[in-house]
Amino acid sequence: MKIVVIGGTGLIGTQLCSLLRQRGHDVLPASPRTGVNAMTGEGLQVALQGAEVVVDVANSPSFEDAAVLEFFEQSGRNLSAAEKATGVKHHVALSVVGTERMLASGYFRAKMAQEKLIEDAGVPYSILRATQFFEFIGAIAHSGAEGNVIRLPAAEFQPIASADVVAALANVAEQEPSNRMTEVAGPDRLPMVAFINAYLQHNEDPREAIADDKATYFGAPIDDRSLTPGDNPLVGSIHFTDWLKNASAPR
Repeated sequence: MKIVVIGGTGLIGTQLCSLLRQRGHDVLPASPRTGVNAMTGEGLQVALQGAEVVVDVANSPSFEDAAVLEFFEQSGRNLSAAEKATGVKHHVALSVVGTERMLASGYFRAKMAQEKLIEDAGVPYSILRATQFFEFIGAIAHSGAEGNVIRLPAAEFQPIASADVVAALANVAEQEPSNRMTEVAGPDRLPMVAFINAYLQHNEDPREAIADDKATYFGAPIDDRSLTPGDNPLVGSIHFTDWLKNASAPR
């Protein structure tokens, strides 16, 4: 079947297009690089002609509160209109575990708005919420850096390899719409600082990550439930230590 991947040239989208093609689907990577812009609507309806499934993995180019909200709301409205016009049967969206618990963050408020638009659009849908990607661990470390110390929340964390997210998305895209949200997380659940220290050691970085009750996650306070899944999530197969062994350069 024809599947259009919105954000198809990014970290998740590139891998997803490749996997779906391996499974025998007709896949169109849609992004501004390929002449399709969900934010402005440019090329969108043409790209969706004949598509049965649309998978939206696009992310905002700006994480500033107003900009990220505008991105997800405007692109969401444009997508739902184009899907209705072209008869798309299934809208699949990638979101983030903990969205409703992280509304102190402008980014998570924007993701919540995106989910609400999808639920109200009238196009059958499936939402896959993922925990933070292993590939994002370096940015988390950078966010808490203070000289030779990295101060981070004491909260538990259950990040996931992007390849496991891609496999879950491909499975969801091939199934009937669930009209609900499903969670996917990595196989390891540990304090955030444990992942960061393993990452630092792998990259021969002499700094140390320490838990600090006053530290925030990109400006938002978190606890053990904030970014970890609920009961019975899908669980990836790639452990962080195994992913690190294959990470030849800092990420």
